[in-house]
Amino acid sequence: MTVYLDHNATAPIRPEARASVIEALDAVGNPSSVHGAGRAARARVETARSVIAKAICARAEDLVFTSGGTEANNLGLKAGIAAGATRVIVSAIEHEAVGAAARALGVPCEVWPVTAAGTADMQWLQDRLQRAEQEGETPILFALMAANNETGVIQPYKQAGRMIREAGHLYHIDAVQMLGKAAFDFAGSMAQFAALSSHKVGGPQGVGALAVACEAGVAAQMIGGGQEKGRRAGTENVAGIAGFGAAVAAAGSDEELSRIKGLRDALQAQLQAGAPELTIWGERENRLDNTLCLSAPGWPSEIQVIALDLNGFAVSAGSACSSGKVRKSKVLEAMGASSADAESALRISLGWTTTEDDIEAFANAWLNEYTRLRPRAAV
Repeated sequence: MTVYLDHNATAPIRPEARASVIEALDAVGNPSSVHGAGRAARARVETARSVIAKAICARAEDLVFTSGGTEANNLGLKAGIAAGATRVIVSAIEHEAVGAAARALGVPCEVWPVTAAGTADMQWLQDRLQRAEQEGETPILFALMAANNETGVIQPYKQAGRMIREAGHLYHIDAVQMLGKAAFDFAGSMAQFAALSSHKVGGPQGVGALAVACEAGVAAQMIGGGQEKGRRAGTENVAGIAGFGAAVAAAGSDEELSRIKGLRDALQAQLQAGAPELTIWGERENRLDNTLCLSAPGWPSEIQVIALDLNGFAVSAGSACSSGKVRKSKVLEAMGASSADAESALRISLGWTTTEDDIEAFANAWLNEYTRLRPRAAV
């Protein structure tokens, strides 16, 4: 059986989420109907809304359910433009659900650089805000992910939020990788919008949410019956939402995160002991407990992924791509990594299913393949 170490791409569904999905599928009722079956469906939706909102320090009424993180990011960014933003500035390490969406908004799009450590450059932000004030440029829509999907580096999203809001600008956070893996404080972020996704936390695929600050509006992309308080039309995905709520309720306990961090650190130590020339990205930064991103120059990412897959291990070279191709890491390039490092990056992301045996087996397989294949790749 495959040892699955690609939780940042999608996490295996948690048993609690599976049970909630099946229970909802076995029931009948449209959550907009007023009869008993409809009210029961509505109760499932609202229970999940409350659970997810509480997990991120938000109000239940400020959560809008979507078809996933990509739709949530698009909805938030377009809401920022509808609120009057004439320019959007996105960090250089954003997922394309933000980067590509921002470039398609029809307003100038600017890149917010990151440091060599993989964190958003806060001095650059301060200078950019000062320039915006001097030139009377307001509001600008800024976008920064809470934690990077490739390196796991947690961003200074609260500090950025204070600076952006005090300067009178708008702020969107992609919190898709943060949910369930570290505490995310939407209220403390001072953001108007934050995107969430179910399948990254062990819920079903195809469902997500956008957190909207109470003073912010949303320009609906889906027009129809007025569901989600008119912010996202269409009958709610009751089963998916129920599973989403159950996954969030089951995820992120201190015990679980501590166990996962211990496994990640043990794996890192084993790999470094066997291959001390490795580069571990974000090693000295505050990272998600489950994420290990490394570079082994001379051993291209694609060869690593294929070799490990043949050995029964599922890992990735970085962000999951719809084309299914392995590409050079743009995140590492933005951090100033060499082409050799960016082309040899591997992401191992652990989760609730990961065991000590998985880690031991993976470390042995990776080191064996590294010893066997790297000289050929280097030649």
